[in-house]
Amino acid sequence: MLGERFASVEQRRPDLRFPLPERFAERLTGRRVEALSRRAKYLIADLDDGQALVMHLGMSGRFVVEAPGTPPTEPGAYYNEIGRHLVHDHVVFHLGSGARVTYNDVRRFGFMDLVPRAGLESSRHFAGMGIEPLGNELSGELLAKLFSGKIAPLKAALLDQRLIAGLGNIYVCEALFRAGLHPEAEAGSLATPAGKPREKARLLAQIIREVLEEAVAAGGSTLRDFAHADGSLGYFQHRFRVYDREGEPCVTPGCGHLVKRLVQSGRSTFYCERCQRR
Repeated sequence: MLGERFASVEQRRPDLRFPLPERFAERLTGRRVEALSRRAKYLIADLDDGQALVMHLGMSGRFVVEAPGTPPTEPGAYYNEIGRHLVHDHVVFHLGSGARVTYNDVRRFGFMDLVPRAGLESSRHFAGMGIEPLGNELSGELLAKLFSGKIAPLKAALLDQRLIAGLGNIYVCEALFRAGLHPEAEAGSLATPAGKPREKARLLAQIIREVLEEAVAAGGSTLRDFAHADGSLGYFQHRFRVYDREGEPCVTPGCGHLVKRLVQSGRSTFYCERCQRR
């Protein structure tokens, strides 16, 4: 999409999770994409008229890219097969080059919006959003500052997008396991009474970065309905040490305990009660 113009836009329904912007297709037609970026779990396309196209995939959204003269890309085999049904193609961007970028979303939990680029950080999507976990800000000192005095469970605090933006359930489970930290431990336990970072805060910050970088290198995790724009899959799920392994032996040599699951804030948490301490 970078450097391309939208030759036309097909809007096949008035809404996704939320109503699409007024005159959405009309306002995009003819616009050139000047830059592409990401903030947390949002994708952002800067347009040549000063607007930003803000996109979120929700739980099941995907973009399918089709080059000129090629048949529609099929997603291929999944960890849990779902396939792509064309009835769920809701928005189609026709680019000047002849390529098509189609937004497909079974559950319609994703959404799109048009926001002035100059006020993007103060918009309803990004105001109050936390730091980037792969940015230079993440450190043991910052975790101690963010979590000091908090009695909320550590896992819940890590998933709070107002503190750290973009961390998801899978990678928090994996990071806590690798750091040997119990998901129900108090978030404030990462800091001393004086608010200074404990060693486990520094370790967790380092491991969060390592888990995310490893997942990016593996192309993400293909669970149920994830695929890249060309239909290829992510493979980080083959490296899961704890997530989705309930009832299986812990992978830590000599542990011998089985992985357990508990529900926190409606999300499944997987952990080893022997390896992960409060």
